[in-house]
Amino acid sequence: MSFISVNNVWQRYGDQVVLEGLNLHVDEGEFCTLVGTSGCGKSTFLRLLLGQETASKGQILLDGQALAAEPDASRGVVFQRYSVFPHLTVLDNVALGLELPHAPLLGRLFGNAKKHAREQAAALLQKVGLGHALDKYPAQLSGGMQQRLAIAQALIMKPRVLLLDEPFGALDPGIRKDMHQLLLALWRETRLTVFMVTHDLSEGFSLGTRLLVFDKVRVDPHAPGAYGARITYDIPLNSARRKALAVELGATAQ
Repeated sequence: MSFISVNNVWQRYGDQVVLEGLNLHVDEGEFCTLVGTSGCGKSTFLRLLLGQETASKGQILLDGQALAAEPDASRGVVFQRYSVFPHLTVLDNVALGLELPHAPLLGRLFGNAKKHAREQAAALLQKVGLGHALDKYPAQLSGGMQQRLAIAQALIMKPRVLLLDEPFGALDPGIRKDMHQLLLALWRETRLTVFMVTHDLSEGFSLGTRLLVFDKVRVDPHAPGAYGARITYDIPLNSARRKALAVELGATAQ
């Protein structure tokens, strides 16, 4: 059984059809990159996977169960615009993800529980290259460092699925390359299932184990909103990386 199953999913807003007839099966640990022209539904699909939206028709299953109707700890997300809290330090930005679920009223833990949460956050920040910046505020960080912080925020809850919406689009080429290396290192370590939207085709080919191309195959000039995008190509990539993943997952299952 596939880890994620997308079964005949449609999404429409009034008379505007954005996605139509999406069918997709993804194994745990795959790294799927999503490409296509602007407005063809890639980010909409990510929001459906996150639970921010509910499909107009069809169903998405996670490990055989209907996807939760709202975001939860099983799915982490990183956007192009840095989703960090400017009034909190780097350490507090990440530790908050552990504190809120256990202290929803106060938003803070105390004593040993707080110490443990901050230790976990500090260890993760060390992994993403921010161990030296625990007491800094987001405004004191470069764009690449802020995106590292956003990735740490997403990973602290140990999600099973990581959703990335143009996470490196605002970064210059040199920093993007560093972020690619970081993302692949974290993916190899955690074996998360990743869906990443990108407008950079070379980025899509170099990072993913699978490239999903979104496009409209039906267009009516008299009714531009009548048809939505589909996954027109599903291309396996990076055979060595996929084989290593298959071997590791097979060993884990035994």
